[in-house]
Amino acid sequence: MLEGYRITGRRAAEISASIEGAVGEGALRPGELLPSMRELADRLGVNPNTVASAYRTLRERGVIETAGRRGSRVRPKPATTARDAVRVEVPRGVRDLSDGNPDPALLPPLAEAFAAAAEQGDREPVLYGHAPVEPGLARFARAGLDADGIPDGPVTVTSGALDAMERVLAAHLRQGDAVAVEDPGWGSALDLVPALGLRTVPVGVDDEGPLPDDVRRALAGGARALIVTDRAQNPTGAALSAARARALRAVLADHPETLLIEDDHGHHIVDLPLHPLAGPTRSWAFVRSAAKAYGPDLRLAVLTGDAVTLDRVRGRQRLGPGWVSRTVQRAVLRLWTGGAVDPAVVAAQYGRRRDALVGALARQGITAHGRSGMNVWVPVPDETGAVARLLHAGWAVAPGARFRMGTPPGIRVTVSTLTADDIGPLSEAIGAAIGPEAGEPRTYA
Repeated sequence: MLEGYRITGRRAAEISASIEGAVGEGALRPGELLPSMRELADRLGVNPNTVASAYRTLRERGVIETAGRRGSRVRPKPATTARDAVRVEVPRGVRDLSDGNPDPALLPPLAEAFAAAAEQGDREPVLYGHAPVEPGLARFARAGLDADGIPDGPVTVTSGALDAMERVLAAHLRQGDAVAVEDPGWGSALDLVPALGLRTVPVGVDDEGPLPDDVRRALAGGARALIVTDRAQNPTGAALSAARARALRAVLADHPETLLIEDDHGHHIVDLPLHPLAGPTRSWAFVRSAAKAYGPDLRLAVLTGDAVTLDRVRGRQRLGPGWVSRTVQRAVLRLWTGGAVDPAVVAAQYGRRRDALVGALARQGITAHGRSGMNVWVPVPDETGAVARLLHAGWAVAPGARFRMGTPPGIRVTVSTLTADDIGPLSEAIGAAIGPEAGEPRTYA
């Protein structure tokens, strides 16, 4: 126990920081047993209640777990260890289908839009005290939100979807509050929640989105916020149907104090209609990212929501980065208004690749999921073995551990760069990697 590491601190915050720092640095390893609360209190010369408070904070942050008389241990996958670290190293010559990136061939050229934005910047320099949001971008984005049925609200711009989520959560919640999240779901969001000192409450997902009964239980159990991906859910490809959206809005209507965050990162890469949830709760936020359709390096997302939420986000933003570059905003506006991307063509390309892989797997008796977006989720009986065997066969896929909490094992295949000639060999490789149990239908909900 604690081979050579000495926990320090006199206050609960200092003790928890000492332990969490050691976990992040690797000085305390996953599964390592911590001293009992009384033992550590004696060592540090503090009240046992102080240690109990520190351990409680660490449990809420997902750093440790407690099993009654068996004591407290560092979690096997502590929250301080980013899920992005749960990945495979892709050797030379292996096809990388693990990274979740869009197809570069479907991204628009940026040079002309940025040159025009830079010329505008020369004529109209943006200085301290100027508006943080490009007026034309705000108007154009708001018109698109109106057309999609998003309630009226102010618009701001953040450095991507995750930045928006972090600012909205921090604007409303306090350490220890619970957040209902999709399981499986976006690994970065699953990391973000405990990193903010919040607790994750998993809710199951099927092809039509979060399961209403799971959401109802989470909110009834005290979850103060709900994060939902409306379309192109990562990793499963789920997309909210009209019926599922109605059911979820009914659940939210029973819990109007819930903070609702909707992520529409599938904007302009999905041909399914948007069925937003905003409306039943007092506090809400809707974020629309440019990353998947226009390029991850743009680092731009449009955020709207209720007036209180947006005021808090903009207030904190002023004290941090101040604003997202107006030059970038102007370039994105030109891309959006100039038709740099044909959403129907992009959605059709990704759709053909997803459908081809899901269909080829189905012919082998393998259940796979990919209703929208650029990923296919394949439930597997042995996740580690499947990833290793596929790597040996020349295909790198993402381990499901990056995206799941309580759901069964799976692998995520990014179809962005697949060709028609890839489908047969890849599906056969997946069938061989899964083994004879592949014929048993499995779901991820």
